[in-house]
Amino acid sequence: MTAVLHAEGLGKRHHRRWALRDCTLRVPEQSIIGVTGPNSAGKSTLLGLAVGLLEPDEGTMSAPPIADIGYVAQDVPLYRSFDVGEMLAFARSTNLRWDQQLALELLGSRSLETKVSALMPGERARLALALALGKRPALLLLDEPLASLDRLAGREFLQVAMDGVAQTGAAVVIATRVVTDIERVCERIALLCDGAVKLEGSVEELLSRHRLLTGARRPLGRIHGVEAVVRASHSGRQLTLLVRTNGPIVDPTWSVDEIGLEDLLLAYMAPAELPTAQPQRPWRLRWHG
Repeated sequence: MTAVLHAEGLGKRHHRRWALRDCTLRVPEQSIIGVTGPNSAGKSTLLGLAVGLLEPDEGTMSAPPIADIGYVAQDVPLYRSFDVGEMLAFARSTNLRWDQQLALELLGSRSLETKVSALMPGERARLALALALGKRPALLLLDEPLASLDRLAGREFLQVAMDGVAQTGAAVVIATRVVTDIERVCERIALLCDGAVKLEGSVEELLSRHRLLTGARRPLGRIHGVEAVVRASHSGRQLTLLVRTNGPIVDPTWSVDEIGLEDLLLAYMAPAELPTAQPQRPWRLRWHG
C-alpha cells in the first residue's frame, strides 16, 4: 500500500542532543497509527518534521504538501480573540478545499459567536480538530491530543476525530505518551525510544507474537518457539520472560500467558533484565575529631 508519510533514517538534533536518530517509519494511506513512547522520545519532533515546521539534519521525510495536512499541536494554538465563527471564516479563506458543512458537523452545537477564550479545553480541542479536518486533508497529525482533557472529553474527542476521518479518508498519526487512550482506535502502533522506532506493527500482530513465560529460575538455553527474549525478571526461585515468538511454545516447564499492549510497550522501554536488589550496607560511624 502507498505510504502517505515515509521517514527514512531520519535525524534531528536540538543543540547537542539528538531528538531523532535513524528513525524509519511508513504510514500507509487511510491508516490510523499511534506513535507512543516516553517523554523526550521524539514524538513531537517527528510530527514537526512531517508538517514542515522543522528541517531534518539526517535522512529524508516524504510527506504531503502542507495544504494536504491537518495538524493539531499539543497546545492547540488558536486565535483567542476570535469567536468560533471568525475562526471558521479564517480557515475557509485560507483553504481551497474547505468543507464548511463537515467543520460544522464536527464542531457540534457550540454557538459561532462564542469567543475562543471562553471555550473549555475539550471545546477548544474540538474546534482545532474541526479546523484540521475541514480542509479535507490526506494526513491528520495529532500531537498529545488528550493531554489536557479529562477522560470523558478525551473519549468524545476521539469519537469526533474518527467520525471526521471516516468522511475524509485521511491517514492519521496520533502521538501520545498514554497508549491506553488510543488503543481502541489505532490499527498500528509505533514505539519511539531514544529517537528511533524500537517496535512497530499492527496491534493484533504485536500481541500475537509476544508471550509471557513463567517457570523455575534456571540458566537459559534455547526455547523452541522463542525468537528472542525481550525482558527477563526474577523473584526468588521464579523466572518470568517476555519473549518474541516464531512458533508455538510446547515446553511443559513453562507456563505461557498473553500480554496486554500497555505492558508490552512498557517492557520494551525497560532494561532487558531487572537488576537484582542489593543488600543494604550497614552504616559505620567514623570519628573525624
